[in-house]
Amino acid sequence: MPFKLVFTNQASSDYNNLEKNKNFLKRFKAVRKALGYLETNPRHPSLNTHKYDSISGLNGEEVFEAYAENKTPAAYRIFWHYGPDKNKITILAITPHP
Repeated sequence: MPFKLVFTNQASSDYNNLEKNKNFLKRFKAVRKALGYLETNPRHPSLNTHKYDSISGLNGEEVFEAYAENKTPAAYRIFWHYGPDKNKITILAITPHP
């Protein structure tokens, strides 16, 4: 069963800013594609999903990092966790990797 994506205010802002920036059209498409994979299979090989220990969700949830891009300077990453309900994934942030 596919997951429903729930965006935090930060993630919505990140997504909208990326969508509006014409110079980042390729990156926006990569993020959109990665979000599609998250909906259907959070463990899709191209996402390189792994646990991210530096932060936790608002209620202590395990946070994961998924790759929207790979082998690209400042490649975009998606930070997320399962929940708040069954079959939901909360997108915390969409950011370039330092």
